[in-house]
Amino acid sequence: MAPAVAWWCAVALGVVPLLVQLIWYWNDLKFWALLRWRSKNAKLPPGYMGPPFFGEMLSFLWYFKVVRQPDDFISSKIRRYGDGVGLYRSHLLGSPTIIACSPTTNKFIFQSPDSFPLHWPSLELVGKSSIGSVHGKQHLRLRNFIKNAINHPSALRRIASAVQPRIVDSLRFWAEKGAIRASDETKKVTFDNTCKVFVGLDPGPLAEELDRCFVGLLGGVRAYPLNFPGTAFRHALQCREKLIAMFRGELEKKKKKKGKEAEDMEGDLMDGLMRMKDEEGKPLSDEEVLDNIISLVVAGFETTALATMWALYHLAKSSHALHKLREENMALSKKNKGDFITMEDISQLKYTAKVVEETIRLANIAPMLFRAVTRDVDYRGYRIPKGWKVAVWIRSIHTDPKNFEDPLSFNPERWNEPPKPGTFQVFGGGSRVCVGNMLVKIELIIFLHHLALSYKWELINPDAKIMYLPHPRPVDGAMMKFSMI
Repeated sequence: MAPAVAWWCAVALGVVPLLVQLIWYWNDLKFWALLRWRSKNAKLPPGYMGPPFFGEMLSFLWYFKVVRQPDDFISSKIRRYGDGVGLYRSHLLGSPTIIACSPTTNKFIFQSPDSFPLHWPSLELVGKSSIGSVHGKQHLRLRNFIKNAINHPSALRRIASAVQPRIVDSLRFWAEKGAIRASDETKKVTFDNTCKVFVGLDPGPLAEELDRCFVGLLGGVRAYPLNFPGTAFRHALQCREKLIAMFRGELEKKKKKKGKEAEDMEGDLMDGLMRMKDEEGKPLSDEEVLDNIISLVVAGFETTALATMWALYHLAKSSHALHKLREENMALSKKNKGDFITMEDISQLKYTAKVVEETIRLANIAPMLFRAVTRDVDYRGYRIPKGWKVAVWIRSIHTDPKNFEDPLSFNPERWNEPPKPGTFQVFGGGSRVCVGNMLVKIELIIFLHHLALSYKWELINPDAKIMYLPHPRPVDGAMMKFSMI
């Protein structure tokens, strides 16, 4: 009996802890061995890659979802491993990952598109032929068209005119309601405008169903890619199938219409994509048109809606900023005596533009951007291995006190001076910088103009906690009282 007890005690005290250690550091040991097999002199960045399958997702969820301190995910690494060159190894969303989190390192990643092409956590959700998935000439062709379609001065003038009626009507409706959940209401008006500008759809049952499907799709974009019943990823795939079917119906309707000889700058974005041709005169396939419409709505709709909500939220807490915003927009309104503002008017709203910049910096709607690694890259003594992913952690850039004084405070006047080089990366960088950056800013300025002229609001729960997944927002959706001045 005694020898048996001693044997089991030895197992419990010796073998079990070793097994636990092996499991705990499994990914580190596995990928270190693979790297050594490929190159004996290569050195991975410092960090921790976690146990099999889960990697660091449990730690990520702990900081983002449980304790709601997302900046501690990176700061804990800095405390443990030092700030070094701003590179850490990890394992996120089912893939070995290098985290980049310094201005210079992020710039290096952004400006090396051949080595670090854009990578969504799941291409199935955004589409394999979308602008976010293709590369080389195909990407350049799509990018140039979309840039002209939504960022060209004439396009911005047309869009500025198209979005204002819904913004004005929505603000009036909010005041009639008296109390609103800002996260819901800003989504409604933004989605209606997105449908009009991108697909030519007016509000109605189809737009409402599209809205529901996009909410489901967005819920799976940064979810763990597990394709089985009950997961957010499976639901997102199902929503994408519905979106494809609905947009295909709209595409077929457009094919039956006449006048497709119109200039690319006319009509909505889907019209332009249908007319687009490559160097050989070959048009985009239906799949390419559909993939790009879905990916562009994903990229623009949620971002603009959340930024609008955060502008309302921060202005409700900053009487000084709100006073200056009102002052500037009242002066412009008296000058032009018109209900709608033009692009020329927008260019005069300097302080309003600063409110927009500060809102999108502090909101950090997309805390990280993903890149693939197409070849082994050595950077300042460390190896970024081929086949891994890079998570460009832009949130840490915007909340670092070395880059912005008192970074978690809302202070539009910090934009009286330009930020330090490389410290403002909300739209990414390099050749993959967001093509709709101007569109987002213009829509926000227009919204703030009409808001400041005639309305007042206050948060019902000013101390509500913030949730950060899938995107940051107050847990109550920014409930507020809303009325005419």
